[in-house]
Amino acid sequence: MKEFNVIIEKGEDGYFVASVPALRGCHTQAKSLDTLMKRIKEAIELCLEVEKPISNEFIGVQKVAVNA
Repeated sequence: MKEFNVIIEKGEDGYFVASVPALRGCHTQAKSLDTLMKRIKEAIELCLEVEKPISNEFIGVQKVAVNA
């Protein structure tokens, strides 16, 4: 069993988007978090068939304010 960090965001359209930084191009979306988690597990399994994960360490999330 291998664990991966998954980043989850909610878009303006209401969809949840999940991505896996350790696997390039590994992402999916869904309307609910339950469906999203099922889909990202499937996406990880598929990505692992063709790609070796890169080593990274999750540090955290930081907000940065800029004049826009």
